[in-house]
Amino acid sequence: MDKRKVITAYKRGFITLQECAQILGIDSLQVMGMVNEPEPAELARVLAKKSVNS
Repeated sequence: MDKRKVITAYKRGFITLQECAQILGIDSLQVMGMVNEPEPAELARVLAKKSVNS
């Protein structure tokens, strides 16, 4: 299963943190780190916004 889909399901409240970690096969703390990382499209948007405001 695609990691992004699992993380999106967690963010939307469809699964718990523990379920998300179990599906991905990683520790709950690692899931929290992945959830807090900006997605590439979001990162590009933030960087573009900063360059316009500069």
